Amino acid sequence: MAEKKVILTYEGLKKMEEELENLKTVRRKEVAEKIKEARGQGDLSENAEYDAAKEEQAEIESRIVVLEKMLRNAEVIDDDEVNNDIISVGSTVKLYDFEFEEEVEYSIVGSAEADPMNGKISNESPVGLGLLGHKSGEIVIIETPSGELKFRIDEIKK
Repeated sequence: MAEKKVILTYEGLKKMEEELENLKTVRRKEVAEKIKEARGQGDLSENAEYDAAKEEQAEIESRIVVLEKMLRNAEVIDDDEVNNDIISVGSTVKLYDFEFEEEVEYSIVGSAEADPMNGKISNESPVGLGLLGHKSGEIVIIETPSGELKFRIDEIKK
């Protein structure tokens, strides 16, 4: 079974690489030191600090595995390939939201980079998927689990 491609912007790729580097070089050492200190306290069977440090170590190692897998399967969107004529992954779009009568701005990113609270929506989300392939000036109606959303596409940029 082929592994799923992870679509990333260049910024997202750098962010993941930095997180991986931090986990491997800084966090691993910190947790190893915590484990060493907890071991020095004697009986490990009733040592809460030791258990917490081992759990933290497992979480770090798990995250390292996830990041390495994502980076191995990464497909980086080249800014030069992003077309300002149609919405694609890597586009930033200014929309007019008819329901709330306001301008909104979203960057369309791969699911690994999605951060809706900061205006980064996944190309696999209902809104992200519904916007793909549309042009500036178009009115788009998108079905979401919470109902229909209606947007006017005002601007597309990289």
